[in-house]
Amino acid sequence: MAVRATQILGRRIQIVGPVFDEAYVRRHERLFHADHVERAGELGGPAKTAALRDASVFVYTSARTYVEAGAAVFGESLRAGTPTAAPTWRRGTCAEAALCDRTGVITVADPDEDDEAAAELLALAIEKAESLEHTEVQEVGVHRFDPARHFAAMSTRPC
Repeated sequence: MAVRATQILGRRIQIVGPVFDEAYVRRHERLFHADHVERAGELGGPAKTAALRDASVFVYTSARTYVEAGAAVFGESLRAGTPTAAPTWRRGTCAEAALCDRTGVITVADPDEDDEAAAELLALAIEKAESLEHTEVQEVGVHRFDPARHFAAMSTRPC
């Protein structure tokens, strides 16, 4: 969906993260190997921070049937000052918990609609997210997702 959305917009996309379903990538091989796509693989440390920081928009996607358990990457992206576009398939997701109108754009797609309709909604969300002020995104992200405060809160809770 993200690859198609960026194709609609005439933009480039860097895909960061592991591939868990090679069959899915093979089914959509033409899109994943298009000229506007770079597959960076799994990144960590400074390389991941640089990828998030240098992006105009971070696009977070999930499969229609995936129920999110949590997504720390929202905090990483926002602390880097990168606004987020997040398509969801239902209300009450991690995206809604992590983002506000100053940090990202959420679109709720109908899981019964086709991939093209979902990609078009995501393309609109990407365009809106691009207009957000990166310094404000970072200010909000650093405040809401402070890693030291999060660690302190987690480490003081009894098991």
